[in-house]
Amino acid sequence: MSGESVKFSATAYAAVLQVRRQDGTTPEQETADGSGLAPLLALTEEVRHMLAVPRGWSEEERRRYAEKLNRAVIGFPQERAELLAVISDWIIKKRLQHVSVRGLPYGTLAEALFSEVIGMNVLELVLRNREGLEEVQVVGTRIFEVRDGKAVPSPYRFQELSQVERIQQNLVLFNNDRINPRKRWAEVLLLDGSRVTLTGFGFTAQPTLTIRFYTVRRFDLDTLCLPEYRSIDDNVRCFLLTVVRSRFNMVVIGATNTGKTHLIKALIAAMPDEERIVTIETRHELMLARDFPDKNVIEYEADEDDSAHGPRQAFKLALRQSPQRICHAEIRDEDANIYVRACTRGHEGSITSVHVSGLEDVPDAITDMCMLDGRGMNPVRLTRRIAEHVTQIGFEMRLVGGVRKLVRIGEFLWENGEIKVRDLVRYDESSEQWIYPEPFSAKASLRIRRLDPDHYDWLNKRGGVAAC
Repeated sequence: MSGESVKFSATAYAAVLQVRRQDGTTPEQETADGSGLAPLLALTEEVRHMLAVPRGWSEEERRRYAEKLNRAVIGFPQERAELLAVISDWIIKKRLQHVSVRGLPYGTLAEALFSEVIGMNVLELVLRNREGLEEVQVVGTRIFEVRDGKAVPSPYRFQELSQVERIQQNLVLFNNDRINPRKRWAEVLLLDGSRVTLTGFGFTAQPTLTIRFYTVRRFDLDTLCLPEYRSIDDNVRCFLLTVVRSRFNMVVIGATNTGKTHLIKALIAAMPDEERIVTIETRHELMLARDFPDKNVIEYEADEDDSAHGPRQAFKLALRQSPQRICHAEIRDEDANIYVRACTRGHEGSITSVHVSGLEDVPDAITDMCMLDGRGMNPVRLTRRIAEHVTQIGFEMRLVGGVRKLVRIGEFLWENGEIKVRDLVRYDESSEQWIYPEPFSAKASLRIRRLDPDHYDWLNKRGGVAAC
């Protein structure tokens, strides 16, 4: 050592002793080989737990602190800078400035600890280019980047599975959660709508990490017409306004990342602000109160594992809160019956989504979910009821040439004991234009003339309504 005096640090000495107990390395050997790794490993755990302790006087303050930790871990620069400063202050208070990081690729101890506790390893390189980045998918050591709805292999990958597991443990720790043999998954949802989904060994063949970023804040039909979106054109926009103002019950289908949520929010944006809308989701994704602060919205977050706060209870309470429209993010088995009843009892203009391959499959799929209820229902009558009252207008989203497109609008009809879908609008890929194969039925046309006479005249000139 040089003549420079170094103050004794109990924390640093304890770290060295802990490493010595684990691998047999003595403090003298540690100093002799010039490595700063041994104390770093022990101090990393101390910093991790220091950061994980909830901070704040109120529940809201503690929640925002956890949010800051999560945002820092998945790459938001402001939060990362703030937590690097917190770690630097902790080092000063503990008098650990003398701990060496020689042999490691860090300029300071604070940077070394930050990299281990907050850093994302090779994902740091992926996150540098956030332009257009919608999702990061990690499967084992492989990384995929999703941009414009397409997943492509990243040029980067992890060297070891343990690096993925370390990031997972950081995220769950900062959310008072866990991933272990008893619970091998976790989810983190940030206030801006970004979501992190984690799975561990035993639940999936390899550890996985999926970060889905919230990238768009403004949702309306005009936005979907813009050149950077091209999801619809102006004529389709007017057509959609007719559907919303005429209070048809709507259903949206489409594969993952095809823009279903964007379309749902754009349709909700077209609804009058004073109309009461109730949303029921298992995870807050639509965020209507945030994006549409002037709308009369109640947002339920139902817990499927808690009967007192599950989808059924949410529906029961929602129906007592005078909703004019119900927005159900996705129909699932356990709440299909309740949504069907809601749509047939006066809540016109409601909207939901369902996972099927085509519009023709929607009523049957919902019928199958309702039949799981165990009640003695006639499936044919139920399917007819769904087609006529629950899924009156269907929208199909699809990726076309890397662009999210509304490729089909259909009107559900019950004819001769079968489901029929009248093609109102189709996207023709050869001409890259939307075409209008068939007009609304006579029944739907009467509804439009009654509830939206201005757009009825517009449709009538285009031949989009049947003779009434």
